[in-house]
Amino acid sequence: MPEALVLINTEIGAEDEVLAQIKSIEEVKEVYIVYGIYDLFAKIEAESVEKLKDVISSKIRRLPKVKSTITMIVVSSASSST
Repeated sequence: MPEALVLINTEIGAEDEVLAQIKSIEEVKEVYIVYGIYDLFAKIEAESVEKLKDVISSKIRRLPKVKSTITMIVVSSASSST
């Protein structure tokens, strides 16, 4: 299943509000508030790359307090146990 990692900039002070909106999107599997250049980090899964693009452009980027995004499409992954 295609995955994307999305770094999101919000308007100042809107992190919690945008997190709640993004969390309600079905394809979003994880979302975090982070410190640094970006405000939020989201992991998205969809049945196709086209659907990933649609979720990002239609559901995330169009949220009123989202200023910008950087998207990384996952091409390979590995997990490690702790």
